[in-house]
Amino acid sequence: MNEKEEKEQKRILILCVDRDGDLETKAGIKTPLIGRGENLDAAVALALKDPEEPDANAMFEAIRVYDRLKTENNPKETLEIATLSGSELGGVGADRKIVAGLNELLESFSASEVILVTDGYSDEAVLPLVQSRVPVSSVRRIVVKHSESIEETAALLSRYLRTVMDNPRYSRVALGLPGLLILILGILSIFGWVQYYLIAFALVLSVFLLVKGFGIDRAAKDLYRWVKEYSPPPLRVQISNFSLVAGALCVVLGVYLGGTSIPAAEIADWLSNVPRIVGFFIGGSATLLVVGLCVPLLGRGIRWYIERDARLLRNAALIVIVGWSQQILIATSQLLITPEIGYGRIIFSIVVGILMGIASVLVIFAVHRAKRGFFAETEEQAKEFGDS
Repeated sequence: MNEKEEKEQKRILILCVDRDGDLETKAGIKTPLIGRGENLDAAVALALKDPEEPDANAMFEAIRVYDRLKTENNPKETLEIATLSGSELGGVGADRKIVAGLNELLESFSASEVILVTDGYSDEAVLPLVQSRVPVSSVRRIVVKHSESIEETAALLSRYLRTVMDNPRYSRVALGLPGLLILILGILSIFGWVQYYLIAFALVLSVFLLVKGFGIDRAAKDLYRWVKEYSPPPLRVQISNFSLVAGALCVVLGVYLGGTSIPAAEIADWLSNVPRIVGFFIGGSATLLVVGLCVPLLGRGIRWYIERDARLLRNAALIVIVGWSQQILIATSQLLITPEIGYGRIIFSIVVGILMGIASVLVIFAVHRAKRGFFAETEEQAKEFGDS
């Protein structure tokens, strides 16, 4: 076969989809199933487990379509048949399982088009999922025929009733909610509080509607799965996150202490005492504000030390400068409260802070050059450090 014929060759996949997972639930057969033999064996096994199962009829129809196309013996078509199964709970979990199986299936057989065979409206919900990955050229929906006699109608109703009782997706609403309401009625009857049943009925129904409407049950399930599968991050990340939370708490407490340190007499005539109020606030909150800023920097420094990141040195210089800023804040507070003391202390604090900043830069420069082999830095980080 030359290259042109290979491009014109159609790779057709006859795909049967069992979205509600009956194949795995009833027959214990895992999917995806690939090939006529596997699909025929699985369909027979499912039909023996439950002769009324429509998914077995859908699989037989998929095999019939496959055989019919095979007998046409079109040299431009390569055929394959497969079956995918979802989950008995339906919803997002079933769709994700079908998508995962479809991706696995397309890796082994890269189809150019799909003939989709389903057993009902719920299964056709997967049509957009299939179409987003491979074109769908035809959809076959299999509906099991029933006579209109009373006996078969009763058999059909009993089958649906059994489905409601056995399938958790339906039994939770069809049986669980009425059962809870009947139980509440019985309990209220024991204590002679039947007159409150209407209120209890309204409360239970409203809670159920809110839970389903806002997806609280799905959120709780996701939270349980997250707690069950949670894996703590590396120690360096834990230290950094803890220090960030501790620093934020210190800042909040500092703001609170700053507010409580303002004398009530000053607040009474606040308009003329704004500088003194600001001074008292700064003086009361300065220590915890600085601690709240230094704690996250310290936690990040520990993380960078473990990672041997050169940013540790700049972080250390920043901790020194932020720590000294407490003296500047205190000097500012005293100046606002008592202007008579003059600007000497605040100027001294600012000058010393500038000198400490310069000294810190020189020290980290020297340490970086002396301990260059300790830091596992990229070329971009080294250039950034040199530019800074």
